[in-house]
Amino acid sequence: MIFDESFIDWLLEAQTPTIRFLALSHLQERDEAGPEVQNANRDIMKTGPVPTILTGQTKAGNWHPEHSYYTPKYVSTHWSMMLLAELNADGSDKRLVRGVDYMLTATRDELAKALDNGEYSLSCFWGNLLRYALHCGFNDDPRVEAIVRYLALDALDDGWRCRYNDELPCAWGAARSLWGLAILPAGDRSVDSVATIDQGLNFLLSSYQLVEADYPTSGHVHTLWSRLNFPLFYQADILFVLRVVAELGALDHSGVKPAMDWLIARRKLNGRWRGSSPFRQRTWHGLADVEETNRWVSLQAALIIQQDARRFSNDA
Repeated sequence: MIFDESFIDWLLEAQTPTIRFLALSHLQERDEAGPEVQNANRDIMKTGPVPTILTGQTKAGNWHPEHSYYTPKYVSTHWSMMLLAELNADGSDKRLVRGVDYMLTATRDELAKALDNGEYSLSCFWGNLLRYALHCGFNDDPRVEAIVRYLALDALDDGWRCRYNDELPCAWGAARSLWGLAILPAGDRSVDSVATIDQGLNFLLSSYQLVEADYPTSGHVHTLWSRLNFPLFYQADILFVLRVVAELGALDHSGVKPAMDWLIARRKLNGRWRGSSPFRQRTWHGLADVEETNRWVSLQAALIIQQDARRFSNDA
C-alpha cells in the first residue's frame, strides 16, 4: 500500500461521507457492495453537506433565495449543482434531476444564441454544467449535446479565448471544458469531442507548463493556482488539472511529471497535504472546516499518485 493505515484512518474519520466513501471505494478499492462502503455511500444523501445544500432547493428545481441561477456566488443554482456532483450525491435523486432540468431549460436560449452567432469564451461555465448534467444521466438530452458542441467549437475554432482574459486563451476554460467531457463515456464521444480533449491536454501540458502556469494572460498568475483548494468553482489549480488528466487516463502525458513531482513535494511530514478553502465564507456553511479541507485535498492527491504508481506497475 502506498499510503499507510494511519493516513487511511485519518480520512475515514471525516465528517463528510463523500471523503469516507471515496477513501474506501477508490483509494482502498474495497468492494462497493460491501457494508462499510454502502453505508458511507448512503450517508452522502443523509448527513453532511449534501442534505444541507438540498434544503435550499425549490420545487421548481432552483435555489432560493437567488438573484439568478448564477448569483449570488456560490450558493445559487449553478454552484449548488456543481457542489452536489463534486460531493458524489446520487445523480438519480429526483432533486438533482430537477436541478439539472431547471438549468438546461434556463440556459437553452442563451446557448442557442451563442451557437448561432459563434460567440464563445465561457467554457468554464458550460463545462461545469455538462459535468453535473452527465452526473445525473442526461447524456442523450439534446440540450446536453448542444453543450458538447459549444465546447468543441470554443476549443477548435476559438482556442478558448476568453473575454475575461483580454481575449487570450484561458487555462481555466480549457480545464473546466475537459472536466465536463471527462465523464462522457469514451464510446459516446464525437470526433470533435476527442479532438477537444486532445487539444486541451496539449494546451495545458505541452504548449505551456502546468506548474509554471505560463499560460497567456495580461495580468499575473492567480494566487489560487499553486494552492491545493476545495472547493473551486469556475477556477482551476494544479491539483484540479491533475484530477482532470487522471480522469482522462492521461497521466502518462509528457507534461505531467513536473506537476506530479510538485504535488509529491507538497506532502507534509505527517503524510498529509494542507488545503485551502478560499470561498468558504461565500458558499454553503458547514461544507468543510479546515481539517475536512485538508482531508479532501489529501484524498485527491493520494488518488492521483496511486493511479500514477499503478501505471508504472502495470508497465513492469
